[in-house]
Amino acid sequence: MRIICIGECMVEMAPLDNAGTYRMGFAGDTLNTAWYLARLLGDRAEVGYFTAVGTDGVSDQMLDFLGSARIDTSFVLRRADRTLGLYMIQLQNGERSFSYWRSHSAARTLAQSGGDIAATLQGAGIACFSGITLAILPPEDRATLSRALEDFRSAGGTVVFDPNLRPKLWADPKDMTQAIMDAAGLSDIVLPSHEDESTWFGDQTPEDTAKRYAQKGAGIVVVKNGPGEIVVHSDTGLSHHQPEHVSNVVDTTAAGDSFNAGFLSSHIAGASLDQAIATGAKLAARVVTHRGALVEEAVLGNELAG
Repeated sequence: MRIICIGECMVEMAPLDNAGTYRMGFAGDTLNTAWYLARLLGDRAEVGYFTAVGTDGVSDQMLDFLGSARIDTSFVLRRADRTLGLYMIQLQNGERSFSYWRSHSAARTLAQSGGDIAATLQGAGIACFSGITLAILPPEDRATLSRALEDFRSAGGTVVFDPNLRPKLWADPKDMTQAIMDAAGLSDIVLPSHEDESTWFGDQTPEDTAKRYAQKGAGIVVVKNGPGEIVVHSDTGLSHHQPEHVSNVVDTTAAGDSFNAGFLSSHIAGASLDQAIATGAKLAARVVTHRGALVEEAVLGNELAG
């Protein structure tokens, strides 16, 4: 199995303590999912990342970091006139907020050529992308990515989509919601978060979110809901699942991204839907008890992979 995650990897400045000390790392929603997938699946799958980066030292450092995590970067594009975006995490009672510097990041050029995307997806079984992947692209490149994913799906590939709604990245909320639903229409598995969906789509319940995406054609919709009940729509209808209880939340960064990886790793391994949900919830529960997006301690132990 070959899995390709598509999106933006950024420089992450994460707080180490309450005294203003920060640690530099690399992260981004689909990159976080790729990193956890590579950790969980090991030799059972090849995980690759598709993006665009600069030709400067920090871009080289990021590629080295991905390689050390056993993530294939063979198809990553290099742009001499650009570099990586950067974000800083602020924490308050375990909840995070972000400040971004990404307006001229190389990742915004990742979908300039449909041929680059097609070459990356050649031989892959699964392609993962997000609403942030869409949001950073100009409209014409967004259309190019969509066509490439449609072709990939038509050829038998599975498309996985996390809507990950970030209105600050969009020119208009209507543009965002339309693009998100268009993307859902070419996806097999959709992994939304109810808090975002209720704000921007007006869903009253997680069940509403699940049904809306199912009506667009997704075979599996998993609605994350923070510490609340997870709602799933599949070919057997709606089901409800209790997440892992966490009493010592430190940092919710990458909670959803790690859930996605836990769920997909178990699903790929042939586990039942219930088992895959439990794996995702367990990994997310471990991640939020540590600072930062990528937490080595969270994936120690083979029981998570299912």
